[in-house]
Amino acid sequence: MDRNNIKKINKDKSGESYDFDKIIDRSGSGDLKHEALLPRWRRNDLLPLWVADMDFETPMFITDALKKRLEHSLFGYTVEPKELWQSIINWVNEHHQWELKREWLKFIPGIVKGIGLVINVYTKPGDKVIIQPPVYHPFRLTPEGNDREVVFNPLKLRDDGYYDMDFDNLEKVCDDKCRIFILCNPHNPAGMCWKKETLQKLADFCYEHHLLVISDEIHCDMAIFGHKHIPFATVSDKARENSITFQAPTKTFNIAGIISSYAIIPNADIRKKFYGWIKANELDEANIFAPIATIAAFTKGEEWRKSMLTYIEDNVRFIEDYCKKNIPQIHPLRPQASFLVWLNCRELNLDHKDLLDLFIDKAHLALNDGEMFGQGGEGFMRMNIATPRSVIKQALDQLATAVNNLK
Repeated sequence: MDRNNIKKINKDKSGESYDFDKIIDRSGSGDLKHEALLPRWRRNDLLPLWVADMDFETPMFITDALKKRLEHSLFGYTVEPKELWQSIINWVNEHHQWELKREWLKFIPGIVKGIGLVINVYTKPGDKVIIQPPVYHPFRLTPEGNDREVVFNPLKLRDDGYYDMDFDNLEKVCDDKCRIFILCNPHNPAGMCWKKETLQKLADFCYEHHLLVISDEIHCDMAIFGHKHIPFATVSDKARENSITFQAPTKTFNIAGIISSYAIIPNADIRKKFYGWIKANELDEANIFAPIATIAAFTKGEEWRKSMLTYIEDNVRFIEDYCKKNIPQIHPLRPQASFLVWLNCRELNLDHKDLLDLFIDKAHLALNDGEMFGQGGEGFMRMNIATPRSVIKQALDQLATAVNNLK
């Protein structure tokens, strides 16, 4: 198999091919990746590989479904299509061997928004929320913005570049004011799939210490290189009865702009309180297009998903080979799930300011710097590789030139 000719072999059962090498001109779409360059970096000549959406075309089976609805000229109030929840139940069962019940499920207006909603329903100002840095930065910003105290349980960096949970530290930092534990599963930015034994140990701890677990599983459908995502709520009875899981098709199928997320809550008491609150505030109703896109993704998207992940795997291999040959001071961590690569740049021996100067002002790249993910992120950069390989090569060429010109 010629992996560099992926666009010619990525075809679904109908024979449709997917061209992930195609450069999409995103100008005029209002995309955050480009429009935010000037306000955030004070320059707009950077190659943007930061915010976590894809530069690939949204698959046509989703676009076609949306176009079909747009052909009707009236966009009034709508009801949820009957197929919506069954498509989610079938997808989760097929991909994660988790048999969901319809009453466990409810629409939420985005996963970060869902985290904020849970914090407001289950805690009060002054209560504490535990997170595990380095981790997706809204896990810190959302509790802090709601006047909750964030408690840090830093992950332990292993010699192989991956991370372990530090349960000894967790025991030390957890007190009777801690109410919620936010789990990143799979982990962002490191792209790790947590092992079942780790999740079971975490479930035991949180249950015994009365910590409600929010499991953010937005990257759950993007496990690669033979790895498998394990939903937190499936690892034990304690996990199932003490957790709220958030999932969505939006990352996997590149429809982040169409907010379509859902909560999974097996515990009836937790479900009654949370779903009752969001229903009372009318936050459980999807916009007109979200169910349409979700049904299309979960009923027609498997072949596209597999093809996309194959392309991502080859992008990872390309980056690994390139860095080894041309930028040996930078070590990319192979992701186990997602299209984000965690670059270890510590061998460059640059402080934070100089590292940013290297990537921004010298290499002309816009990536997420590691420090934004909290303790342990120093000396790292997060790179979005859901983009054509030619763009990856251009970015690495610019970075290699910048590194080689360091004095």
